[in-house]
Amino acid sequence: MAHLPPLPGTPLYDEADGPDAIVAAVRRDVEILVAVGFDAVMFCNEGDRPYELRATYEGIATMARVVAEVAPRDRPFGVDYLWDADAALAVAVATGASFMREVVTGVYESDMGLWAPDAARLLRRRRELGAEHVAVFMNITPEFASTLGTRDLAKTARSVSVSSLPDAILVSGPMAGAEPSLDAVRDAKSGCGDTPVFVNTGVKSTNVHDFLSIADGVIVGSDLKVDGGTWNPVDRERAERFMTEVRELR
Repeated sequence: MAHLPPLPGTPLYDEADGPDAIVAAVRRDVEILVAVGFDAVMFCNEGDRPYELRATYEGIATMARVVAEVAPRDRPFGVDYLWDADAALAVAVATGASFMREVVTGVYESDMGLWAPDAARLLRRRRELGAEHVAVFMNITPEFASTLGTRDLAKTARSVSVSSLPDAILVSGPMAGAEPSLDAVRDAKSGCGDTPVFVNTGVKSTNVHDFLSIADGVIVGSDLKVDGGTWNPVDRERAERFMTEVRELR
């Protein structure tokens, strides 16, 4: 993960340093992630607390600028806009991203209020834009939210795999940096058939062996940061430690 500092208009935005500082901070993180050998980089507006269900014009514009300026060109990169799948798709298309991540199925009660994303509209929009090359990673256990309904994770994963055409299914813990249980990952994997399953939060150098014994891939952010803090800059030593563990598995 390459997490963007707070974007213009959000409560924690640094008006004194402005957008140029956002570009510089993300460029530094991306350079480290590329240098230590991560397979792909995903950009996310993680600093925009409190999160919203609809993106702003200035947020989309700033994220597109950042991604366009600093995205790697020698490996895939992706986009996530919390928590607006249409915005993530727009930035992905504008910047040449290979994939996007968002919650696009289900209904939830969340810190942002009631939440009902629309996978059908998103995938139709992707088709309208001629952007089928942008893979959609669907998070079925979103952070900061609880599912409304009684289906277990295996049934949900199976249903989403059939009805919503995900390119990958993601399993998260209860909030950014918090890991899901191995049983949750195992349940999702059992229900997904041929759809890849990735662990979306809480992966660390100390547990990546366990997760990759079940999942097809992992997404990592917080463990790579200074002191393991989600909103801190990437720490090269921690990033190298993580990739050392992954290379042993390979």
